[in-house]
Amino acid sequence: MKDLSDHRLIKLKGILFLLIGLLSALLLILEHPTLKVAALLALCVWCFCRFYYFAFYVIHTTWIPATVSPASGPSSATCSREKQNHPFEPAFLIALILAPP
Repeated sequence: MKDLSDHRLIKLKGILFLLIGLLSALLLILEHPTLKVAALLALCVWCFCRFYYFAFYVIHTTWIPATVSPASGPSSATCSREKQNHPFEPAFLIALILAPP
């Protein structure tokens, strides 16, 4: 599957994710309308957002020194590694996180 490049489709995808998330949270809170459920749901969402940040920013900028940010342009280090596991592939991230220190 090729990467999504149309900015309108990318925005639509983001809006759909937001709507699905809001609807599922609303349905969960309506099913069990307690403050405890709402607080646990908010904590769960916050923790997954922080993990996403960790996985796609912290690991990319601190644990993978040969990789540069998109703003600085391509480098020979990133171009030569394109055929290897990309730093954003789930298998690569899981192996990196679970690897012993």
